[in-house]
Amino acid sequence: MISVRVFNTHPQHRISSRGTLLVARSVFRSEDIRSALVNIIFINDARMIRLNGTFLSKWRRTDVLSFPLNTAGENIEGEVYVDIDQARRQARDYNVTYKNEYSRLIIHGLLHLIGYRDNTIRLRKNMARREDSILLGIVNHQYVL
Repeated sequence: MISVRVFNTHPQHRISSRGTLLVARSVFRSEDIRSALVNIIFINDARMIRLNGTFLSKWRRTDVLSFPLNTAGENIEGEVYVDIDQARRQARDYNVTYKNEYSRLIIHGLLHLIGYRDNTIRLRKNMARREDSILLGIVNHQYVL
């Protein structure tokens, strides 16, 4: 069973729960995951800096953090925090839509929960290819991002 809960904690910007669930289910379907219990939390810069500092000792912004609550495998459990302020900046920097960027960050975070890593150039390229493939699949199926 797939269970995804969405929390909009950003004080100004709301992200569609329906769209977020669609993105998450697309990731799990593409990776053949049949069991997941995941929270996706949309936050602002200040909260991201606190999380990144508290848990990773990096007192700076980042776009997405994933916290697995079990080891990667068939049963995925964890939380994904997406910094909406950073997503807005990156969308401008990368010349993509805001929805496209936060969708990519959701995908990226979920792939980390599944077990993907990006700590080498080769792994980073592999993960980016998976993100592109999943995002393209969503767009090609006429889902609104």
